[in-house]
Parts: sequence; structure tokens; C-alpha cells
Amino acid sequence: MQTDFRTNALIITLAGTGILATALMTEIWGGLSPCALCLQQRWPYYIALPLTALIWVGAHRAPIALQGLLVPVGLIFALGATLGFYHAGVEYGLWAGPSGCGGGSVGFETTTELLDAMARAKLVRCDEAAFTLFGISMAGYNFLASSGLALLAWHGATRTLPQQTR
Repeated sequence: MQTDFRTNALIITLAGTGILATALMTEIWGGLSPCALCLQQRWPYYIALPLTALIWVGAHRAPIALQGLLVPVGLIFALGATLGFYHAGVEYGLWAGPSGCGGGSVGFETTTELLDAMARAKLVRCDEAAFTLFGISMAGYNFLASSGLALLAWHGATRTLPQQTR
């Protein structure tokens, strides 16, 4: 049986939701604090997952239009893969990351306020992997996952529509 683009949209929705949930669980229950680049890598999921859910739910009403939405979904996940690749490169020391990654500043009235804020702040560095599995950081896994989701979206966008849905 040949699958159609709706299957791709469903797989992207379920897999992407699982990936995003895993990232959030490592933060909430695993105690890992995300850096600024980690947080940026979540945005493609926040944008693309509602689109893929819309594609899956509404595909029977406007199949051609909604199948076409898989193209920008693929581009969004390609951007996510690029962010993951960049962050993994920063973690592995292949290139420098942003100068203020993990920091952030707010105006302080006195030096004492600044020192107090620095003592309370938990600086999360972008150039140190918070967790690795088999030598691959979470940013590296996000690169792989986002690349796969982008390819799956583009594959779904190029599927031939069944005759009865045209």
C-alpha cells in the first residue's frame, strides 16, 4: 500500500511532538538547563508542529493546498537542522558560538546589585554539552532529527495525490 502525504504529516506531528517533549522533560525532570541556542532550536518545532497537525486534520477538505504546506514545513525543519548543526559545532569546539550565549544582562543600579545577580544566576554555557549519548550531544541529535523531519516533509510534498482526492 502506498502512503500519501497525510501519513507523512501524521508521522512528523507525532515524532516532532515526542522530540519536543523529550527536550522539555530533560529540562523539567532531568534537571538540565537549556542554553540560549538550545531554546532557539525549539522554535522550529513550535512553528511546524501545529502546521503538520493542521495538514493531517484538514487534508480531506483541501488536499492540494495542504500538501503544499509540507514544503514550508520542510524548510522550517531544515532551519532547525541548521541550528542544531551550528550548536553541535559550538559544543565540539569546531567554531565559536555567540559571545553572550547563556548570559544576558539587565540594567543594574549598583555594583552590589550586579554582584548579587551574578551570584544567583546559573550560567548555562552554549559551548558545553549538557548531555551526550554515544558521544552525540542533544544538539547533534536535534540536527539528525530535524534533518529527518525535513526530508519526510519534502517527501510528503512530492507524493502523488490519490485520484479520488483531487
